[in-house]
Amino acid sequence: MWVMLSDARTLGVPLAWFPKLMHASPAQREHFELSARGLHWDELDEDISVDGLIAGRSDITQRAQLTA
Repeated sequence: MWVMLSDARTLGVPLAWFPKLMHASPAQREHFELSARGLHWDELDEDISVDGLIAGRSDITQRAQLTA
């Protein structure tokens, strides 16, 4: 997934970091909303913060399930 930030940086992250997005159809992945803090996919119940992308964090929900 490629994310272009307002300061002209482009971040590339693997979809494998976000299983909900990885398993979604291309049409579902394209249906998102931008906010001041990140990206939101209502249909997929997925939120990704820009801060998290910059820090290199993947889906923290998945990690929490793995460590529980």
